[in-house]
Amino acid sequence: MTLGNTLESNKEIVAAFYEAAFNRKDFGAARRYLSDNYIQHNPLIADGVEGLRARLAFLGETFPALSVKVERMVAEGDYVVAHVHAVRVPGRRGVAIMDIFRLDNGRLAEHWDVMQDIPEDALNQNGMF
Repeated sequence: MTLGNTLESNKEIVAAFYEAAFNRKDFGAARRYLSDNYIQHNPLIADGVEGLRARLAFLGETFPALSVKVERMVAEGDYVVAHVHAVRVPGRRGVAIMDIFRLDNGRLAEHWDVMQDIPEDALNQNGMF
């Protein structure tokens, strides 16, 4: 894949990052999608590439069967927003995540997220995805 800065290529970069980092648990492959000056806004993850590497290593050790499915993505300018279903333990409901990435020169440069456990019962039947 050619790294570019079009809306579709930005979404492809984010999708490839998810696949490498979370589903294949291959930080070496995921690293190629990260800017050297990666900025992290999640308060549970240290800033920079090494902070993300440490968090992904922790997730891989703690939840070896972790998988993610990107349900939808929206791109605007240098930003990609992904609506993601993450399942840490097979058979459990998992977590609904909204990730926001800012890309710079075809690399993930900044990240924000909001996560919500998927409840057993809801006041509506619409689902979270």
